[in-house]
Amino acid sequence: MGGVSTPGPPPVPQVNVEALPADPTVLDVREDDEWAAGHIEGAVHIPLSELPARLPELPDADRLVVACRGGGRSSRATAYLLQIGIEAANLDGGMQAWSAAGRPMVSESGSPPTVI
Repeated sequence: MGGVSTPGPPPVPQVNVEALPADPTVLDVREDDEWAAGHIEGAVHIPLSELPARLPELPDADRLVVACRGGGRSSRATAYLLQIGIEAANLDGGMQAWSAAGRPMVSESGSPPTVI
């Protein structure tokens, strides 16, 4: 009756906004319009769908913090990066959590930055 369970993939490492240093190395995997509306200054922007083709653009860091709006896309990107040997952690709660924590953001338009 018990059966054998096959283990799934290992859990994706998460990092809480409050646990981040002031200047984390961030990879933002949101779409262009989301990035333009508001992002972390100094983050590298590579939409999730373009990540495999743009790996050479990743910043050199001990650990990348991967962000999207809420954490779903960045969780997939983090799992992919870990699979190919790049140390990464998912930003728990994504840009929504970053913004809610009052961490600084910038926009491309000069308007007040926002998370869309």
